[in-house]
Amino acid sequence: MNNERNYIPQLRPTIENLSQAIFTVNRHAKTAPNPKFLYQLKHDAIKKMLKEGKAKKTGLHFSNNPRNSQQQSDVLVACGEYTFHIPPTKQDFEQLPHLGKLDQSVRNPRSSISLTTAKKLLSTYTGLRELQETADTARTRKYAKPVFKKLGERYP
Repeated sequence: MNNERNYIPQLRPTIENLSQAIFTVNRHAKTAPNPKFLYQLKHDAIKKMLKEGKAKKTGLHFSNNPRNSQQQSDVLVACGEYTFHIPPTKQDFEQLPHLGKLDQSVRNPRSSISLTTAKKLLSTYTGLRELQETADTARTRKYAKPVFKKLGERYP
């Protein structure tokens, strides 16, 4: 009974399934405590889709959140019905048209894939694996009780 509840259906790596999985991973990465793996998974999946012709770079947008500079551009990538942004390369600035400011009225459709399913699909597609923290690292730091001395005594 418990196995039926935890069963995750295996999705095929179609353009629609991959783009929904990237959307789900990207949405969760924005609020994740450690988003590095999720963003790497998104980036690797988009790069592989571009290489296979399943996605297409459409242009450059000004970034809403530039890092240290006044302006920064991101590459707009179309995957099925979804669009995503990735960091640009030097060739992107030479080859792609600049689309100006991001249009806030354009939104991606809702996705029905869970984060677990999306991570599993993208991991099998890209071959990228998440490093699991072992239980040994949690056991190495044991709680040390505080030592209280009487007033005037010194610590050894």
